[in-house]
Amino acid sequence: MRALLVVNPAATTTSARTRDVLIHALASEMKLEAVTTEYRGHARDLAREAAEAEDIDLVVALGGDGTVNEVVNGLLHEGPAPEALPGLAVVPGGSTNVFARALGLPNHPVEATGAILHALHERSERTVGLGLASGTRGSEDESVPSRWFTFNAGLGFDAGVVGRVEQKRERGKRSTHALYVRQLLRQFVDEPSRRAGRITLERTGEDPIEDLVLSIVSNTNPWTYLGNKPLYASPGASFDTGLDVLGLSRLSTAAVTKYGTQLLRSSPERGPQGRHAVSLHDLSEFTLHSKVPLPFQMDGDHLGLRTSVTFTGVRRALRVIV
Repeated sequence: MRALLVVNPAATTTSARTRDVLIHALASEMKLEAVTTEYRGHARDLAREAAEAEDIDLVVALGGDGTVNEVVNGLLHEGPAPEALPGLAVVPGGSTNVFARALGLPNHPVEATGAILHALHERSERTVGLGLASGTRGSEDESVPSRWFTFNAGLGFDAGVVGRVEQKRERGKRSTHALYVRQLLRQFVDEPSRRAGRITLERTGEDPIEDLVLSIVSNTNPWTYLGNKPLYASPGASFDTGLDVLGLSRLSTAAVTKYGTQLLRSSPERGPQGRHAVSLHDLSEFTLHSKVPLPFQMDGDHLGLRTSVTFTGVRRALRVIV
């Protein structure tokens, strides 16, 4: 087997020594080429080259969810073809690693490498569904390139939190869960539309859902982690179904207290519920429109401002080693 290992040298939970150990472990079982990323988007470019090659069987992503997202978008540059494209393996190296943990992999990179090697020996893999976000036809965002996401996306409040975290990281702050909590509180204080949202959800054959402040699109669960605690925004979300949505139409102090508490207590059986909460399950396609440009994020990566995004749930999009 020939494999490409894409290494993010800035991965927050691995050192250079750890990465060397992982590379040697993988290289002992396969013909491995390891490449270190040098710029934003480099992992995508490397994965695209691997997808276009005829002799690469596997692409291994060593990094956080952002690195994994880039690799996935490189592999699927020409669209899904699970049997024709290289498989994907993930060695978690970020602060949260939602995708790897949702696949059932250990959160420790050395243990995850051992699990991957065992899965390769046993020929264990699964084909997962993914989400695709595109600029809506006829909108000012129509020309925005389509992009795949592995576990979640958001337009509005949660994307604003992600944007704030990225700004802090660019100034040298470490990506920690405490940093996310602080920026969430600051986003809440500064949110201009806490009581009347600006987002409308539209889907074919159904009445629109209007005035949402927050819209979390999930491709699997949990939605994210607070330390080692999983948070379930949409407990029914799965790699084997379409997309799920949690929308909130109010973010008053009382509403945040209520839904925040529900989220902290959420489980695979129950997520946030209430008069101002909208939960939709297994959607194949829908569009989020905004009256004004709002922050947009995918897999924890802030992508700027959008006024309209169309989401598609694509089943059996990519083979992963688990």
